[in-house]
Amino acid sequence: MTLRFPFVTEKAMVLLENQSKLQFLVTNESTKDNIRREIEKAFGQKVRSVRTLMNTHGQKKAIVSFENDKAAEEILSRLGIM
Repeated sequence: MTLRFPFVTEKAMVLLENQSKLQFLVTNESTKDNIRREIEKAFGQKVRSVRTLMNTHGQKKAIVSFENDKAAEEILSRLGIM
């Protein structure tokens, strides 16, 4: 499994509110295509773009934007985070 869990911090919530993007911690071996496919399959929302970065703890983080502006809020609501 590529996705580990949603990454929810104050900064991530600001990104959600202003740009409608979600952040996920993913496995270090994950590719952008793997992340895109898994998110589209798990949540049924079309992904516009995936950006990845390594944080200072050696974990890979994916920042995902969706074609539907309300998709990010809907996904967090389904997960019980918002």
